[in-house]
Amino acid sequence: MSATYSLKRSMARSTDAVLHLIQHSLMIVGLVLIFSFFNIVTKHHDVTKALDEGANSVLSQTSAPSPTYSYSAPPETVPETDPTLTLSPRMQGALDYVTRRYRVSPDALMPVFEVAQLVGQERRVDPLLIVAIIGIESGFNPFAESPMGAQGLMQVIPRFHQDKLPEGTGDQPLLDPAINIRVGVDVLKEAIRRRGSLIAGLQYYAGSSELDGSYASKVLAEKNRLEQAARRNAGTAATAAVNPAPDAPNA
Repeated sequence: MSATYSLKRSMARSTDAVLHLIQHSLMIVGLVLIFSFFNIVTKHHDVTKALDEGANSVLSQTSAPSPTYSYSAPPETVPETDPTLTLSPRMQGALDYVTRRYRVSPDALMPVFEVAQLVGQERRVDPLLIVAIIGIESGFNPFAESPMGAQGLMQVIPRFHQDKLPEGTGDQPLLDPAINIRVGVDVLKEAIRRRGSLIAGLQYYAGSSELDGSYASKVLAEKNRLEQAARRNAGTAATAAVNPAPDAPNA
């Protein structure tokens, strides 16, 4: 009986020892597995990071560097402006004469003389001839209209010269002094070219068939008066420049 109990006790101890050994072995195996899994995850992370870094390095080496652009503001430009029209001394002297003869304000005459000067230079026509025709034709009234339908400063008949009118100028463009003078000078040049001389061209401009050239004589006589006035004005200006007025005496 005692021997049997001892054997059973010895077997129980052996069983406990085996179970304890198995338990420890399982713990060791579990720890090994956990450590191995942790190493695998860590290595995978390191490999992924290395691959990403390698890819970025390759991309940075193969990609062209971004160029750096520098922008400098363009220099400030000053818009070109037309110079202010000023009358020549010759035209200024003629204006003074017309102001007195026709009793027209110089402020009203100034734009007319400026356009006559400009168009005369462009068309190679003496500006004083243009002014003389305006004086004879309309007396410097930009709204003058004849029974025949001639309009404006140079008394141009619209229906005969539609080809010379600029486009988009309204219903009555010849009442505009600038347009009237430009068209009138074109009509005058065409008349002189057709007739072959200034006197014959002036007669044709007025629509006159008179052989004595009375219209041309009027225009040329007026131009001569304008020339004389311009010379007098130039002489007066020269005298004033050489002999300035004495200073007023002190009070």
